[in-house]
Amino acid sequence: MNIRQARVEDAGSITSITNTIIRETLATFTTNERSAESIVADIKARGPGFLVAEHEGEVIGFATYGPFRSGPGYAQCREHSIQLAPEVRGSGLGRLLMTKLQEAAQAERVHVLIAGISSANPAAVAFHAALGFAEVGHLPEVGFKWGQRLDLVLMQKILSPE
Repeated sequence: MNIRQARVEDAGSITSITNTIIRETLATFTTNERSAESIVADIKARGPGFLVAEHEGEVIGFATYGPFRSGPGYAQCREHSIQLAPEVRGSGLGRLLMTKLQEAAQAERVHVLIAGISSANPAAVAFHAALGFAEVGHLPEVGFKWGQRLDLVLMQKILSPE
């Protein structure tokens, strides 16, 4: 297992993982699939804030962060996403990816990481709680997918004391 910074050539594998989640789960509220070009743009823009996990040369998961909100007052806050191929969920890979992502965030002087989690994904809430994230908000019925109204759970982790 290797965790490394994402490269442009990883975009196809990342697109496949994320579009499967978009098509098949309520983990994300969007129904708009991502293009490889949009993933390439994210890889280029996020640099060390976009990591992949690979096994035997195959990308099997990724974790990334980007701006939480616009404006200079939010400059030290990032919202992250972690997505794994179905066959490696529950293997400990997510914890390893998040550990490395938090290290990258700290190196970039990120103070707070935010997770926006679908209430239809209680495993993700438990996962983040186990990593030290605290629930700081619950927004009822802000999401809508497949004819269902979905709540958004906001969790955060403060990475640095200052």
